[in-house]
Amino acid sequence: MWLRAVPIRASLRIPMRLQIPDGDFSGYIFDLDGTLVDTMPLHYAAWEAALRKAGLAGRLDENLFYDFGGMPSRKVATLLGRRHGLEVDPEKAYRDKEAIFMGSLRKLALIEPVVTFARRVAATHPVAVASGGTRDVVTNTLRITGLAPLFPVVVTMDDVEHGKPAPDMFLLAARLMGVKPASCLVFEDGKPGIQAAEAAGMKWVLVDSRASG
Repeated sequence: MWLRAVPIRASLRIPMRLQIPDGDFSGYIFDLDGTLVDTMPLHYAAWEAALRKAGLAGRLDENLFYDFGGMPSRKVATLLGRRHGLEVDPEKAYRDKEAIFMGSLRKLALIEPVVTFARRVAATHPVAVASGGTRDVVTNTLRITGLAPLFPVVVTMDDVEHGKPAPDMFLLAARLMGVKPASCLVFEDGKPGIQAAEAAGMKWVLVDSRASG
């Protein structure tokens, strides 16, 4: 099955095509940032501003940032700092970044093709969000975008010992939905999330939210 994207706002066109694999799926799991909501540019800007406080002089490596999509925030702080030769306090950098990000939430836009699909399958199947963000940020994002009522099951980095690319989040989401992991379909935009889905024995759909046209 293929779904063609529509513009999510006039200034941001994402000509996205979602390739849905064949299968009889019992549950659907969605990453949040860069999958349901176009938050990744906001996260990037927030990380860059936070790391400037830690001594970042140039630009934050954007490709590296996207490669870490889905990882727990404190781990991202450590890895980004290491790549840019900074001595970073992961906890302080994480808190600085989250404060900056929360102040930018009014700029959020939905990734409509994925949200439309989620609304459709939620009418007949259990759905869940499994995000590498903290619970307060994830729940606030869902609330502000109006997506909170759609997802009765929400798993965050605060709920598991190991974040993506470990399978813990997806396995917990499947258990909370009451479905077998092998019968779940995961929607993800980041490599760690895809690796986590494969480790959980789940099929996946890549959401290329960085595409432009």
